This record gives sequence, C-alpha cells and structure tokens, in this order.
Amino acid sequence: MAQGKGKKPNTAAVCQALAQPVAEEMGLYLWDVVFEKEGAGWYLRYYVDKDTEGGININECEDFSRRMSDLLDEADPIDQSYILEVGSPGVERKLTQGWHFQKYMGQPVVVRLIRPVEGVREFVGALSEYNEEDGSITIDLEEDLQMTFTLDETAYVKLYVEF
Repeated sequence: MAQGKGKKPNTAAVCQALAQPVAEEMGLYLWDVVFEKEGAGWYLRYYVDKDTEGGININECEDFSRRMSDLLDEADPIDQSYILEVGSPGVERKLTQGWHFQKYMGQPVVVRLIRPVEGVREFVGALSEYNEEDGSITIDLEEDLQMTFTLDETAYVKLYVEF
C-alpha cells in the first residue's frame, strides 16, 4: 500500500513546539516564532515576553537563547544554516494570532493595508472586535466611525504607541 505524501510541518511551528516548554519553565511566553530569509541568510527569531511590569529583560533573552541553542542543536529541526535571534516583541508589537487580538482588545492599533482604501493605507483606532471564524478585525476610529478589515487585506496590525 502506497503512503500519501504528508505536508512537511512548518519550520516555525516545529521550533515553537520545541520552545514552548522552555519558555513556560522560565516564566515566559512565546509571542511569535518566525523563520525567514533575509538577504543571503536565514533567521530563526523567537519573540518572548512575560506579564510583569517592564516585561522581559536582556538577561532573560540571553538565557532563553542559550537554552534554545542547545535544544535546537540536539533536535536539529532545520536543514540549512541559520542565525538564532531572541528578543522582545516590543511595545509596537505585531498582532498575528487570535490570542494577541483578544489580549489587546480596546487598545490602540495601527492597521496597514496591502491595498489602500480611498487612497489611505494606514488606519489608527481602538481594537474593538476580532472574529476568528472569518479572520476579521474591527477598529473604532474617531467620530463614531468603525472599520472592519480581514487579516488577508492587511500588511500588518501592530499596537500603536504615540511618542
């Protein structure tokens, strides 16, 4: 009996599964895991944080990086060479997963669209709804105006911080 070809697991998802127990043991949470090519090189980026005043610090990033480096060397989930980076998602962090949108409901976000709407590509407003079924978000703009976008229409959605 012939076996069907299974889809190879996403590299970032495999690396996230390896990192999840390490993050939990250290009192951290994984915000995102990205495996991407930049120029000629590949980068595995872990974005970690914690729910305390001030968030994660550089020493915790360094400890997480050391532990993940050893674990990744042992598990060897990536065929090509790559650079491992660990950092905070930052105050203007990208919202990419359902729990990100739930966590920051009511907070100001900036939505950058792939294609402009009436000549405008960026909108800033308070995140008021997230619909996981259709992948849409609604933001409250000034003057009692709301806009709804599907995540497929966006280049990114980030927390908005006015400096």
